[in-house]
Amino acid sequence: MMMCKVLSVSKSGYYKWRQARTRETERAHDRKKMKRLIRKSFYLSDGTYGSPRVHDDLLNWGHVISQKTVARMMKEMGLRATPEVNYLTTTDSNHDQKIYPNLLNRNFHQDAPNKAWVTDMTYIWTLEGWIYLASVIDLFSRKVIGWHMATTLKTELPLQTLKMAIMKRQPEEGLIHHSDRGSQYCSGDYTELLKEHKMQISMSRKGDPYDNACMESFHATLKKELVYRRRFKSRKEAIHAINHYISRYNQWRKHSSLGYCSPSQVEHLYQVEQAEKSS
Repeated sequence: MMMCKVLSVSKSGYYKWRQARTRETERAHDRKKMKRLIRKSFYLSDGTYGSPRVHDDLLNWGHVISQKTVARMMKEMGLRATPEVNYLTTTDSNHDQKIYPNLLNRNFHQDAPNKAWVTDMTYIWTLEGWIYLASVIDLFSRKVIGWHMATTLKTELPLQTLKMAIMKRQPEEGLIHHSDRGSQYCSGDYTELLKEHKMQISMSRKGDPYDNACMESFHATLKKELVYRRRFKSRKEAIHAINHYISRYNQWRKHSSLGYCSPSQVEHLYQVEQAEKSS
């Protein structure tokens, strides 16, 4: 080749250089493509996914890459999941109502839906004042099956939440219902509804948040991924945003404890499995 003669370079040396240049270009292209996919996963999660969940998305999309590489690329791109925040409790256990034993005993993994539910309340600040959220989660799938919001912490708040869960799930008798020992959950109206549906009443030990860790984890996640990233002008705005978040959480939020499936995916797979067994 004329250029090789002019530059006093051998043909083999030229082709070796060109192949190396081509490989370098391909690597740069692949890296750029991977960063686009990482950014896509991150923003589809509203900026809530860290490297483990982003890595799982990439694997599901057919791309082989290590989590360590994903973490390094995310750091280079300045993509960081919303940091953890401290969780505060709303429990008022200073009352003389009946306290029930801890039947759940931190058995947070169930093999079927409607075997154990956990519930709790938390608070959200708006420019109009506080709003309180009560939620019920099925421990099998971590799905939020009941929730309600109000401007006070009266018993009606968790009561409406429980009624929603019962209406949606129609559980059989024997289900374990676990809560803290707050006055709302120990009230006559609340425990009577539990007994009416033949649920087993379970309560956390005093001052031990780990007895209801899954429920507190959900509320902490909601605050980390939604509440602390927004400034709600009104209670109505907060209610709308929280309703949307919970619906999205059930459908799309990956859980490491569920093999990076969402609550709805886990329940769908269970239903398919049961249908196959009965056919």
